[in-house]
Amino acid sequence: MVVWIGSFLTAASMSLVLPFLPLFIEQLGVKDPDHVVTWSAIAFGATFLVAAIVSPMWGRLADRKGRKLMLIRASLGMAIVMFLISFVQDVYQLVGLRLLMGAVSGFISAGITLVASQTPKEKSGWALGTLSTGGITGGLLGPLIGGLLADWIGLRSVFLFTGSALFLTFLITLWFVKEDFVPVKREELASMKSIFASLRHPQLIVGLFVTTFLIQFSTQSIGPLLTLYVRELNPNTTALAFMAGIVASAPGLAALVSAQCLGRLSDRHGAERILFWALLLYSLFLIPQAFVTSTTQLILLRFGIGFATAALMPSVQSLLRQHTPVSATGRIFSYNQSAQFMGNLLGPLFGSQIVAHFGFSALFIITGLIMISNAFLERTNVQSLQLDTK
Repeated sequence: MVVWIGSFLTAASMSLVLPFLPLFIEQLGVKDPDHVVTWSAIAFGATFLVAAIVSPMWGRLADRKGRKLMLIRASLGMAIVMFLISFVQDVYQLVGLRLLMGAVSGFISAGITLVASQTPKEKSGWALGTLSTGGITGGLLGPLIGGLLADWIGLRSVFLFTGSALFLTFLITLWFVKEDFVPVKREELASMKSIFASLRHPQLIVGLFVTTFLIQFSTQSIGPLLTLYVRELNPNTTALAFMAGIVASAPGLAALVSAQCLGRLSDRHGAERILFWALLLYSLFLIPQAFVTSTTQLILLRFGIGFATAALMPSVQSLLRQHTPVSATGRIFSYNQSAQFMGNLLGPLFGSQIVAHFGFSALFIITGLIMISNAFLERTNVQSLQLDTK
């Protein structure tokens, strides 16, 4: 429950500001629309570039010292960086602090690793699905609160508010999170080469890393640019931040009401089956967003996407948990986190270039096709595994 609260506060804090980075970049003096798109992608992706590099290091430390330490490090570090962002004077300072954010972030991923390592494998789908509702709820409320605050008190004050919420997460984690963990000496820690050699199905693990990358690549190619798409649909609106917050929150509402149910279905029918159909469902609601003519249509389709979102990463994490020894959970999950961060990094860069050259419609169509390809890649990987075990 404590990790759920921490995940909620972290997700709410981060989602308070991420949908409005383009508006903040405009306030910092970037006026050309194409440059705003490019700098938005750079600022958004900077965090994930560093996070992808350092994540395996934090995963190794988690396997040695425990996951609670990673929760404390991430929550305090992000609180400090978010506070500093409120005082930046140009886009270069913003990108620099976003890079620093990547070095210290990772609360939700550390929480997932902690829960996965201490949950029976046959209940991992339900546990991870339940935990995901914390991040989903935070992601749902964050843009709405951020949109109101941005319109009322300005974006810089939103960053200060966010830093305060992250510091509260740090205090809750420090005081209340408990972990049953025995520290491991450095020399007793198995190497990643030996860990992969000991896995029964290493090709499945690698395939899940690829699936994680493609999920994040597709979703994050759109996420940072949603505010600009909403403005394109509503060129005369005076409440852009609030409208964008509603659009950004719509998937979270659907995911919130369906996450636990989908987690139970994953435990009952197999995470690999749920993952396949969730990827197809995501594409079904994503591609039509290329043809919407109003914000209402966009909100309805984003709401539909949320049902698939609730099953995507929990299904991947459940499969990883089922096929990974407890002693290597931290590192396997950290490599999966690196794949996720790389998707977060490259997706916005890809999306910004597609929008700049071909427009938003092309972006929704291309990313939808990527998700369909991802579904059949995952299905082929699982079928190959089943043939190998016969």
